[in-house]
Amino acid sequence: MSNRNLPIDLLRTLITISEVGGHTRAAALLGRTQPAISLQIKRLDEFLGVKLLTQSGQKTVLSDDGQRLAVYARQILRLNDEAVAQFSAEPEHGALRVGLPTDYSTAYLQEAILKYGKNNNGTQLKIHCGLSANLLEELHRGEHDVIVALYSDEDNQYLSNSWVQQPLWASSKEFVAKPDHPIPLIAHYEGCAYRDRMTSTLSRERYRWEVVFSAPGIAELQSAVQSGFGVTALTEKTLLKGMKVLSEADGFPALPAIHVGIFYRHSQSSKAGLLLVEHLDSVLSGLTQEPASH
Repeated sequence: MSNRNLPIDLLRTLITISEVGGHTRAAALLGRTQPAISLQIKRLDEFLGVKLLTQSGQKTVLSDDGQRLAVYARQILRLNDEAVAQFSAEPEHGALRVGLPTDYSTAYLQEAILKYGKNNNGTQLKIHCGLSANLLEELHRGEHDVIVALYSDEDNQYLSNSWVQQPLWASSKEFVAKPDHPIPLIAHYEGCAYRDRMTSTLSRERYRWEVVFSAPGIAELQSAVQSGFGVTALTEKTLLKGMKVLSEADGFPALPAIHVGIFYRHSQSSKAGLLLVEHLDSVLSGLTQEPASH
């Protein structure tokens, strides 16, 4: 077994560059010169034997190898900074802007975060719910401190940890598909990962389908399913009484798995933010099925 240790200061430099988009801004944020920042990245490249950064127009971004490392780096930095914070006078309170996905177990996550807020009275939580795609864009614009979102491999710049969730076809127990009619879909608005998986899977298998009910929140979709209005994709956690799972035996092709992740900007996080990320990490570990590989 290798006894090599990843240098935390180099990991912090890598993550800061990826979050601010360049060496100059990272140098200012970390209190170093630009040549020193460049040298640190060179040392980390040589240590791992890969190139971790690349250019995208005017911005410096993570390479594929850099993205793989960044997931581990954020977890290492978070644990390091949490440990250091235990011996500092920095307060744990503050305002935190949290984004939660309407297309994934919102009620469960809201309950978990509100419980966190009650146990940390000094933390003021500002929660915004929206589609995962919108939350990711808003995080990039600096409008959130921490978000939970469904994501694709292209949307993992601020990813801290992730899990795999298997969507399931769900209908009311009384629902029966009509062979001569399009499959009636109940879905979130355009941009929802679950909607995309339902429509792309059915189209690929040459099924006819039509969206007969759409709404921004999962509660509305669950109610429409229970009423027998059509079918949708849910997780095991969001199945309700009166619903049944539809499988290939019922004529419904299996849906591709979905990645659920926690995203935040480590270089701009407070002690309160790191503690919230740790709390969400434990919540999602119990909610989702298995860690995603990177």
